[in-house]
Amino acid sequence: MADDLGYEALSCNGADQIKTPNLDRLAKNGVRFTNAFANPLCTPTRVKIMTGLYNVKNYIKFAHLPLSEKTFGHFAKEAGYKTCVAGKWQIGYNAKSYSHFGFDEACLWQQSIPRWRSLDGVKYDSRFVSPLLEINGEKVDYLHTGKYGPDVCADFICSFIEKNKSNPFFAYYPMILTHCPFDPTPDSDDWDAKRIGSTDNKGDLNRHQKHFIDMVQYVDKIVGKIEQKLVEQGIRNNTVILFTGDNGTDNTIKTQWNGSVIHGKKGSLSDRGTRVPLIANFPGTFKENFISEDLFDFTDFMPTLLELFHGSLPTNYSLDGISLLPTLKKGKNHDRSFVYMWYEQGILARNKNFKYQVNLDFTNPSFWDVKIPYKEKKLPIDSLNENQQSEMLRLKEIVEDMEKTRPSHLGPMKPRVSKSNKS
Repeated sequence: MADDLGYEALSCNGADQIKTPNLDRLAKNGVRFTNAFANPLCTPTRVKIMTGLYNVKNYIKFAHLPLSEKTFGHFAKEAGYKTCVAGKWQIGYNAKSYSHFGFDEACLWQQSIPRWRSLDGVKYDSRFVSPLLEINGEKVDYLHTGKYGPDVCADFICSFIEKNKSNPFFAYYPMILTHCPFDPTPDSDDWDAKRIGSTDNKGDLNRHQKHFIDMVQYVDKIVGKIEQKLVEQGIRNNTVILFTGDNGTDNTIKTQWNGSVIHGKKGSLSDRGTRVPLIANFPGTFKENFISEDLFDFTDFMPTLLELFHGSLPTNYSLDGISLLPTLKKGKNHDRSFVYMWYEQGILARNKNFKYQVNLDFTNPSFWDVKIPYKEKKLPIDSLNENQQSEMLRLKEIVEDMEKTRPSHLGPMKPRVSKSNKS
């Protein structure tokens, strides 16, 4: 799961200047979704993908997952899988939280250690060059080594694969890339292994557009590296690969897409904040070169994984999502009529044609035509035609009914002062 990577940023999805050959190949030999939607920000998406529940049911605050929650790590372990997580954590400041949430091994950034590293009174971002990480709960500082954080995490995943090639395993890789600061990768022409890290939240603003392209292409390189490890270990044909992004692209990035320019809008309930890539590949089992236009909500990951882990869905688990396996294996319609989002800055319910959104306190409702990706059109609520009125009322009812499912002990969610690009 790449960080801050919108749908428009992969070449298989129409990016004009960014080349992602490994992901393109996985898509061509697997299933590619065109209507997959994440929440607009990092933590809400992480909570949703890990628990399979709409945020209204279990989300409390940014950078936090309640200790009472059960994750896909737990379910994998119960099914006899070895489990691993590497990359960006951001769901609790405890060095052993990875173990509590069902993972045997972990290589994490922003687990119990804050993002910024202080040296001689200067703060440096610690995720990319010479990173500051935690491996299995222990601090590991790569200062002055020139190592690249995303490579350290990818190598950890590859080592885990090699150790567990004879056993069922589940590796969750919430990537550090492509979140700002937009810094050079080892493949950039201005890479400097002696750097400590960026002192600015966004990185070098004179080159952030170029660096973003480099970062996406490095994501693709890492995906290829992990897949190659599976091939080397002789288990590629027995391993499912799922790839997605946690929310839309950063607000400062403009991507050339299908002849137009898409300005990222992470943090918003627009297409530019929520539409993400989704690719599924399982040689000999999933359909090949299949494009699904069905709606996909991040709660759908859990039932899909549960069915893969156990061979069937547990009868005693309440799910908000719908398993993708009928679509992935046979190309059947994914029977989802709406996508729902609930987070600090608003609520949304949408289908393929329309979107209804409202503030957390149910003020400022709006209704949108969303038939064409990235070309949403706001419609005047007081002059809708009969069909539009019917669609709006149906989506409005979903929003109102979902609000009733919030446990009383969690209390109401307070709108968050935006820090969407500082995590």
